[in-house]
Amino acid sequence: MHITRAGSLPSGKGPADWFTGTVRIDPLFGVEPPAGAAGNTVTFEPGARTAWHTHPLGQILIVQSGLGLVQRLDGPIEEIRPGDVVRFAPGEKHWHGASPNNAMVHIAIQEALDGKVVEWMEHVTDEQYGA
Repeated sequence: MHITRAGSLPSGKGPADWFTGTVRIDPLFGVEPPAGAAGNTVTFEPGARTAWHTHPLGQILIVQSGLGLVQRLDGPIEEIRPGDVVRFAPGEKHWHGASPNNAMVHIAIQEALDGKVVEWMEHVTDEQYGA
């Protein structure tokens, strides 16, 4: 058994290459072989969002608070609220973040394939975000 105490892992700022706006990432657990899952709590300030990206083995989001938005490529923008669980299929291009006027917090869980959990792509434009 291993317990990671709350607050024992430092918060980090969401890198500008991966996010638009103010984002904080709080690690929950990292990949520990043979298991491949990693999890983070991610806090998005109003209007903040990820860039387009994929996960080789998919991703699960569990919304904790606020009002968020998610979109998969060629799909509609969907609102997400506390208690919602979003699953993205392996390789599904998508983005997620806060709504324009509300912050949003979610837990993100994804698994590594050959040591990689995400493939980052282009930023979501303001035009795409406001669609």
